[in-house]
Amino acid sequence: MEEKSVGFQCKARYFKLGQLNAHTRQVWIVLHGYGQLAQYFVKKFEPLSTHEICIIAPEGLSRFYLSELTDAGRTDNKVGATWMTRENRLMDIDNYIEYLDAVFKEELEPYPKVPVTLLGFSQGCATVCRWAYLGNIHFERLILWAGLFPPDMDFIAGRKVLSPKETIMVAGDKDPFVTRARLEEFDQLANLLGIEPEKIMFDGKHEINEEVLTRLI
Repeated sequence: MEEKSVGFQCKARYFKLGQLNAHTRQVWIVLHGYGQLAQYFVKKFEPLSTHEICIIAPEGLSRFYLSELTDAGRTDNKVGATWMTRENRLMDIDNYIEYLDAVFKEELEPYPKVPVTLLGFSQGCATVCRWAYLGNIHFERLILWAGLFPPDMDFIAGRKVLSPKETIMVAGDKDPFVTRARLEEFDQLANLLGIEPEKIMFDGKHEINEEVLTRLI
């Protein structure tokens, strides 16, 4: 059997909250976690839009039903999206980098001086990190919320891109996915990148915290 690939033109959606114009103070590009949809994820950042901040929420290119099939049909028709899986992962990475670059060019090319924050939540952390050093973009700040740097990233390339940037890690102190062991792994990965990210812990679980968002403005 021979595995082959083909390139073709594809369309993908994203969501935008707030106005992007000459008066915009900041732009936040936020990448959702596993099983989420951008149209709901972007609403978690509504408090920022009242501060002349524009929020742009791309969406993972693969969508799926969150419930499993049963003999009687689906018990729940909710849909989620994912940035990638372990299957054909390198091609998925190439595809979402190209997609995210296209979103950035579409929205930010007319406003090159507006400060840009990149934020990844959960699975979106690995995605936003890869985009930060592989993509054709500019940004001032990287926020990893409830997630880590991808352990398989190119740390030499990552160091060149991230060393001059502000980097912040945010997590809830009751987040079941951000354990003490994971925090130690985060420190080890940050050390490989030669950076010392600021850490912000809040009273909560695996979620976006409005009070912390306000502090990050």
